[in-house]
Amino acid sequence: MDSTRKLWTGLAVLLISSFAVLLWVGSEVHRQAPPMPERVVSSDGEVLHTRADIERGRQVWQSIGGQQLGSIWGHGAYVAPDWGADWLHREAEAILDRWAAREHGLASYKALDGPTQAAYAARVQALLRPNTWNADTQTITVDPDRAEAMAQVAAHYVSLFGNEPETAALREAYAMRNDTVDGAENRQAMTAFFWWVSWSQVTQRPGQEISYTANWPADKLVGNTPPPSALLWTVFSVLFLIAGVGLLGWHYAVNHGEEMAPVLPASDPLADIRVTPSMRATAKYFWVVMALFLVQILLGATTAHYQIEGQQAYGFALSEILPYSLTRTWHTQLAVLWIATAWLGMGLYIGPAISGHEPKFQRLGVNVLWVCLIVIVVGSFAGQWFAVMQKLGLAHNFWFGHQGWEYVDIGRFWQWFLFVGLGLWLLLVGRALWPAIVGGGESKSIVLLLFLSVVAIGVFYAAGLMWGEHTHLSMVEYWRWWVVHLWVEGFFEVFAVAVIAFLFTRLGLLQVKTATIAVLFATIVFLAGGVLGTLHHLYFTGTPTAVIALGASFSALEVVPLAYVGFEAYHSYRLGKATPWMTRYKWPIMFFIAVAFWNLVGAGLFGFLINPPLPLYYMQGLNLTPLHGHTALFGVYGMLGVGLMLFCLRGLKPDVEWNERALSVSFWAFNIGLAGMALLTLLPIGVLQLNAALEHGYWYARSAEFMQQPLIDLLVWMRVPGDTIFSIGALALAWFMLRLWIVPKRRALPLREAAAGA
Repeated sequence: MDSTRKLWTGLAVLLISSFAVLLWVGSEVHRQAPPMPERVVSSDGEVLHTRADIERGRQVWQSIGGQQLGSIWGHGAYVAPDWGADWLHREAEAILDRWAAREHGLASYKALDGPTQAAYAARVQALLRPNTWNADTQTITVDPDRAEAMAQVAAHYVSLFGNEPETAALREAYAMRNDTVDGAENRQAMTAFFWWVSWSQVTQRPGQEISYTANWPADKLVGNTPPPSALLWTVFSVLFLIAGVGLLGWHYAVNHGEEMAPVLPASDPLADIRVTPSMRATAKYFWVVMALFLVQILLGATTAHYQIEGQQAYGFALSEILPYSLTRTWHTQLAVLWIATAWLGMGLYIGPAISGHEPKFQRLGVNVLWVCLIVIVVGSFAGQWFAVMQKLGLAHNFWFGHQGWEYVDIGRFWQWFLFVGLGLWLLLVGRALWPAIVGGGESKSIVLLLFLSVVAIGVFYAAGLMWGEHTHLSMVEYWRWWVVHLWVEGFFEVFAVAVIAFLFTRLGLLQVKTATIAVLFATIVFLAGGVLGTLHHLYFTGTPTAVIALGASFSALEVVPLAYVGFEAYHSYRLGKATPWMTRYKWPIMFFIAVAFWNLVGAGLFGFLINPPLPLYYMQGLNLTPLHGHTALFGVYGMLGVGLMLFCLRGLKPDVEWNERALSVSFWAFNIGLAGMALLTLLPIGVLQLNAALEHGYWYARSAEFMQQPLIDLLVWMRVPGDTIFSIGALALAWFMLRLWIVPKRRALPLREAAAGA
């Protein structure tokens, strides 16, 4: 069995075993998720909540933006609090204040002496932590003191999500518009959902000393401290990382050979590719990419500014038209949409380029898919606006409004529409690639891997259709991360690696055999950690402790291939300098080098900073999370999307002289701006929040009291230089693309003559 066949066998075994374990974990999540009661009653018989109240409350929460306004179980936005952590601390303090008033005549327990406060803390933990769930009656029973505290906290939230003057300052601090939730009945129902979330965070699992969320969030007042398993598996994750890096280094030293072709082409081999009508039709996809990208940047600046003014933008009451939860929804969705569109356009372009075959009606299919993309964006965004503005109603919100789940917010109808669109994309790319697969040749394995990644991209979005409107919250999180982690971060990257490998072999710069082995090996190493590494997102979402063990072990392995991105960067640099005509591809390769850098820094360094269980216990939902998110999502996938787009544009406009200055400004502005955003704002705020969480508790790190400090305001303003520079980069890229079509500067000589004379 040759090396290529062994690698294919290894890849198949890896995927089958990894997904078998991942599906088993899903069954355990379903079995051990926090129970959803039919009734919540006080010990004196009063019914406090019903299941219908809790489920309706979740519908209300989703309709206002869900995870785009504050967070649940640490997943979501960062300006408003984590609602479960906030409720839990408020409820505990309300109980303590009630005891202090009844037993000592004091307005607050904080007026008590130290020993009495300590005794009260132990007492409130004994009240809150025991599990009173009765599986036979499907009932949770609470103490009358707790029931009164629950009503007190609920009144606060009813006021906050309405338009009451006493909570106006807090609404502004949380960037919430007035009357965020329409109707007192809906506001009251939402408090039932928030209470159930907080109940799962403090209530001990049957027979265990930890809560359903593994004692998350950190709050010493209620006894929430890191479980021993968090420290144990953090240590093991570091050991796995060191071992993985060592093994990969040994493999690289033993097996790495000379990959560059011994004889380089005298001219650009891609110049021989005939641009077919369907390939030419992909140009409109890249125009959409730029339009979505520019709008995303504008919405990002607006979203960041809400942290300063809360409900306004430079004195204008913007929240009455575009609330924070909506601008953040569109900002995060557009990030995925424009990057995915760049990659989808690349797939449609590269298919006929690889096979030399233009299937019948291929151009029509490309155009129809583009129209579908526009309809999905406009339709889903319109539905979300009506939902967040409370004009759609709960009956239609799930299908046409706002699902409330970060990165998969669009209504179910639009999700199905997108899934069908991805199926059409799979059909279009697949039938264009098929002749190259059937025809064999040296590049068959690379083309086959590219085809399989296209299949995975088309099929795996179906994970976003696996939950219903009332599916348990833990199961929604399980399937949601299949989309965000596996679909976006997993198979799209495999697709990109295969495309880049094919391009370099087609350019004659890499030996096909060695490139094939390298690509298959890199895919195995990446997916070895990537598939089960999905679980590191689920440590504290009502999942069993096995998730911590598996997630910590395999998410550490995700970092292993990133330890050698320096070799990738250096290799790409060598390819860019290999022959004079490669200057035509200077900027696509420069963007690939940037991908290597941000892979190491954003995905590797900042990713491993928060991924082990013990660090994530304190950091989840703090600004260290978007530090990783921004530097990885744009730094890796965004830069890669731009690089792939530039390769396509070189083929679409082969006779046009590129504006090198505009591309230079764009490249350096992107990198400098992203670094400024990360180092001047997200990192320092995240470190300050981490210190606050360690010292006072997670609730305090996310509170208005902490986030409205002058120092935090200053650090938010420090985003302006980085954001401005980054925006200049986007405008420069847009100007470059505009000049390719509007008054382009033509080459003086035909392409082949120019290349030969270089």
